[in-house]
Amino acid sequence: MATKGLLARKVGMTQVFSEKGELLPVTVLEAGPCIVIGLRATQKDGYGAVQLGFVQAKEKRVTKAIAGHFKKAGVAAHKHVREVRLKGEGGFEVGQALKVDIFKAGEWVDVTGTSRGKGFSGQHKRHHFGRGPVTHGSHNIKQPGSIGSSSTPSRVYKGMRMAGQLGNAQRTTRNLRVVSIDPARNLLLVNGDVPGHPNSVVVVKDSLRQPKTK
Repeated sequence: MATKGLLARKVGMTQVFSEKGELLPVTVLEAGPCIVIGLRATQKDGYGAVQLGFVQAKEKRVTKAIAGHFKKAGVAAHKHVREVRLKGEGGFEVGQALKVDIFKAGEWVDVTGTSRGKGFSGQHKRHHFGRGPVTHGSHNIKQPGSIGSSSTPSRVYKGMRMAGQLGNAQRTTRNLRVVSIDPARNLLLVNGDVPGHPNSVVVVKDSLRQPKTK
């Protein structure tokens, strides 16, 4: 379980130089400020979590039920609402504003988002299949090959790797190192790429499994 987290907007990618002179590819995230809308306690709800709101919205743009949820918490309406599972209670309060400075340079984070949708794709692009022979008039260049036996089981097993929908699924990139933060502009720079297209909303949490470093 994480101990802290933020909602962020993926701005894009760029490159920065490290103190050692290394050129690092980084993803720029506009992280926070996020408002704590609700809390989940282990004794009452069975799990510990904090509910965060990101990017304020006009109250007329949300439904009455959602507006009532924000009104009960005593906070303004927000466009994006997510729950971040926490280890323990977390020590947060309703109405508290969480900013990018809860993270520090050198920390490791996990980023969860929705990958780019690429529509219906073949087995080569979707599962990295190899191709068949291309010489002597072969017609098996991009065929999937055998997908099952004839008499037993006389059907195709579920989960068989075949052509189909690619992308547009929740994905988590783990163990990304925080290169730097900019509290004045709420920017968080992480080393590597994160799922999603520019302007998509992602969740940034401290890593579950801290990698071993030299």
